[in-house]
Amino acid sequence: MLDPFKAVKGQLKIRFDKASIDDVIFKLHYRATFMLLLVSSILVTQRQYVGEHIKCLSDLDTSEKKFINVINTYCFFSSTFTVVKHLNESALLTGNIPHPGVGPAVEEDEVIHHAYYQWVPFVLFAQALMFYLPHAIWKTKEDGRLQAFVSGLHLAFVPNYEEDQKKDDMIILSKKNIDNRIQELKIEYKNRFHAWRSWSVWLVSCEVLNLLNLMFQIYLTDVFLGGYFWGIGSQVWNNVDWDDYLDPLDVVFPKVTKCVFYKYGPSGVIQNNDAMCVMALNVIHEKIFTILWFWYAIVFIFTVLGLIHRFLVFILFPRSVGFNHFMFKYACPGNYKSQTLNIIRRNCYFGDWLFLYYLGKNMRVYVFKMFLKGVAEDFDQYYATPLKMRLGKFVTVVNNSLWELLASFFL
Repeated sequence: MLDPFKAVKGQLKIRFDKASIDDVIFKLHYRATFMLLLVSSILVTQRQYVGEHIKCLSDLDTSEKKFINVINTYCFFSSTFTVVKHLNESALLTGNIPHPGVGPAVEEDEVIHHAYYQWVPFVLFAQALMFYLPHAIWKTKEDGRLQAFVSGLHLAFVPNYEEDQKKDDMIILSKKNIDNRIQELKIEYKNRFHAWRSWSVWLVSCEVLNLLNLMFQIYLTDVFLGGYFWGIGSQVWNNVDWDDYLDPLDVVFPKVTKCVFYKYGPSGVIQNNDAMCVMALNVIHEKIFTILWFWYAIVFIFTVLGLIHRFLVFILFPRSVGFNHFMFKYACPGNYKSQTLNIIRRNCYFGDWLFLYYLGKNMRVYVFKMFLKGVAEDFDQYYATPLKMRLGKFVTVVNNSLWELLASFFL
């Protein structure tokens, strides 16, 4: 019964051997929302949960009952409709109509055509891909830089081993190798100092792209459902007691609809067969789009808060040692010397600082504190060198940064 959902099983795995290149809010888009849409897309294509997607009852003669499957197929791929004047709860209570929106109609009556159900699995699948797209872009532009930095150090605790240890197919580095690796990282970071700007630009750009994509998907879903998606959440919230005979969602996802099938009679005259169709799949559709409404609202709030947080970090990190202590302690819990953090905040650009922050998220406390201390010491040594030498290094770094920034956009 659950075999169709095995395709998404791989998305549930958490890789502890891979560096984390984004935050929880980013993962809400390309993991949680992607999974939700993908599972929904698979669910609406399965018959074992709700049976046939559509079944129609028509006034065909006994000799014409063999055409009922044709009518089912025709009404599914063309469209069905409900009559607006029969979306009336009082008429339901008095028994004047059997189902909301189903009843006699003349040509002048306003009707609502329902053809979206043919496209629901395709739209949900396309939306899942769109939510994954910013992550794919960021993963391509990040190009494994964080992973290359923290490789071999994600299991490095306070070193107690004189030799490398192998446990469960994983290598735990010795004290000597950890110290050597930290020295290599310091050199690599120093050589690329002020060149992490393009890295941070792409990260923040993809976070903004997440918000823009979410807003576009909300708009697209509203258009897809004929303008009714925007109000689904408030309608459900205001009808939480479920004691009304007319469900507000029946306007968008009717369980019973009408369909007219035209055919030629024995004399060549066009005959119309009025059919009443049971839309079993709409029971699933209404649940999916209601959940999506609330989920999109939650993700939207967290995404906006995440971008506000990123903006505040950009403003506050060069101004406050206390703020730096709080952020680094959040990324990698530990006690950091104020002198070290003061040197870091005075010398780092936002891109350099953000890369350090993500290194802290992917390193153990001992390793990151040693690395941060070494970087701060290098800054002190740099400012202890003559001005002429510092200017030469500065020009070299600026040239490398500009070339990398240009290459990141055009390559």
